[in-house]
Amino acid sequence: MTTTTSTLERPPVRTVTTPPAPADPSWTRPALVVLLIGTALLYLWGLGASGWANSFYSAAVQAGSESWKAFFFGSSDAANSITVDKTPLSLWPMALSVRVFGLSSWSILVPQALFGVATVALLHHTVRRVTGSAVAGLIAGLVMALTPVAVLMFRFNNPDALLALLLLGAGTATLRAVEDSKVDAGRPLRWLVLAGSLVGLAFLTKMMQAFLVLPALALVYLLFARTSWGRKVVHLLAAFGAMLLAGGWWVAIVELCPAASRPYIGGSQNNSILELTLGYNGLGRLSGNETGSVGGAGGGTGSMWGATGIGRLFSSEVGGQIAWLLPAALVLGAAALWWTRTATRANRRIGAAIVMFGTTLVVTGLTFSFMAGIFHAYYTVALAPAIAALIGIGAWTLWRERQDVIARAVLAASVAGTAVLAYVLLDRSASFVPWVRVLVILGGTVAAGGLLGVHRMPKRWALAVAGLGLATVLAGPASYALETASTPHSGSIPTAGPTVAGAQGGPGGGRGGAPGGFRGAFGGRLPTGQPPTGAQAGGFGGPPGQGTQVAGSTRTGGQAGGLLNASTPSAALVKALGSNSSNFTWAAAAIGSNTASGYQLATQLPVMAIGGFNGSDPSPTLPQFEAYVKAGKIHWFIAGGGQGGGGGGPSAGGSTSSAISAWVEAHFTATTVSGITLYDLSGSTS
Repeated sequence: MTTTTSTLERPPVRTVTTPPAPADPSWTRPALVVLLIGTALLYLWGLGASGWANSFYSAAVQAGSESWKAFFFGSSDAANSITVDKTPLSLWPMALSVRVFGLSSWSILVPQALFGVATVALLHHTVRRVTGSAVAGLIAGLVMALTPVAVLMFRFNNPDALLALLLLGAGTATLRAVEDSKVDAGRPLRWLVLAGSLVGLAFLTKMMQAFLVLPALALVYLLFARTSWGRKVVHLLAAFGAMLLAGGWWVAIVELCPAASRPYIGGSQNNSILELTLGYNGLGRLSGNETGSVGGAGGGTGSMWGATGIGRLFSSEVGGQIAWLLPAALVLGAAALWWTRTATRANRRIGAAIVMFGTTLVVTGLTFSFMAGIFHAYYTVALAPAIAALIGIGAWTLWRERQDVIARAVLAASVAGTAVLAYVLLDRSASFVPWVRVLVILGGTVAAGGLLGVHRMPKRWALAVAGLGLATVLAGPASYALETASTPHSGSIPTAGPTVAGAQGGPGGGRGGAPGGFRGAFGGRLPTGQPPTGAQAGGFGGPPGQGTQVAGSTRTGGQAGGLLNASTPSAALVKALGSNSSNFTWAAAAIGSNTASGYQLATQLPVMAIGGFNGSDPSPTLPQFEAYVKAGKIHWFIAGGGQGGGGGGPSAGGSTSSAISAWVEAHFTATTVSGITLYDLSGSTS
């Protein structure tokens, strides 16, 4: 007997469809290899010349390489007196690198450069996937690689490098969730959970700044996912739960851990990670009410961090970092969204990417423009992936539609407008490669005119016009990028490019040398007034900071450091601090993290940072410090350094630091080594 099965009884066969492989020109794959190798060279060449870069974080990296407890908490020293004022994820790759390769500028900074290469590669992949064009991906990757603030941050040790990579990863995962939403209900959920997890990890990198992408991620899934509204809400709630888990586990452990069993939470006034998250590193950044801060809102439309308002991203301080292609990104993105408004599958992918990157750019850009609290120009690296993606997607889309006069007009206007903006930005540094300004204007004029008639040109001439337009709009940021890569940077407020007229900058701002041309990768110099570091002797040299005797330097003394600059101890002072160090928990104590960090990095011994970053945290209290001294845990007290008080409001820590200094001066005898005043806390009182 033959048994037949009805088609109604057969289990459904689930098929998974993926976008067809793009038919890319044969040259695009070698071009990608060249792009990534070039990016690696730009971010890695002469990297060691920046020495300890931001010594505040380098000291924490050194501590984490010596102590797993310091590694976990992000402590400033291996004896775990106080943490840095951020969550510690960005420190972990650098600390692991130091554990493997030893302490040096390279072992600290190379992970940051690799994050940069990974960001360029991921952005290329994302744009290529949504457009189906490797050319669009290459344009986006090239813009990202040459953005001046990106070159700066991927050669520096601030948390922003890892933050940019993680948030781009979250955006890429969200776009994949949208793409797969019609295929399989489980696949978009998995992608969204990954996106939420990456945002949570970004929170562990730089706290609440990570949440600026949430409106974009939620909006694009709600608008473009092809599933029911109920399922969309459930998926987003699952992603939110993944974010809380990925970002909250560390916070929960720290909050539940008894204060006596962990270091003090730097940047807080009540030893609380939640206070740090919501206050100093959270809402206080928006309002300017930052207790213990080095500054804040000054009232009206400005603060000590520059005037707030819609023009802030184009100001003298910020414009050269990020603004070169910002207007073009908005214009091209909006135009591309209009041209892909028809509901084909390919257009939905492009539209979703434009909405996500565009919303990210607008929300983050407006936040940076109007925040009244602490703001630094290098924060704008968070805008770089969105700008680069919109340029790549928008330029490719309009080029594809170049038979339309409006598409050609938008392309031409974007090139011309960008050339004019580049001229303005370059003109702020009058002696910096003035010929670039001339070429930008000439190239922009020719390219814009050519784009208006490109539809009538032979293919070869059309591609030449497109290439000229791309070279023109990238000439300005590329010149800044090369200047940034050839210049050592140090201190807490680095900036990309040459010195700019009217820019506030900051002590230790990290602009190296006078404008006027590109210096060799190993031949740059630190900013005027900055003491040289050991790393300046060569890009591939050994550990920097071992005193101040370096090639080409006649400096024999040291500097105590300050609020934004690390101390630079002499060889004699390093020897004094290291004497009998094994008998003490801390080789020394100093007010302010940057003051302490230079001594710690030079000696590779724990140095207590009294008051945290700017001496305004109430850690340790005077009774605690007296108890440490009585128990013989601190050898030396180093006078000077730090700020000792916060400009953002009343601070108990400032008075605590002052009280400790006064107590030491009243009870111990001072001695001077290389111009630095020391107090031997193990000796007799005065």
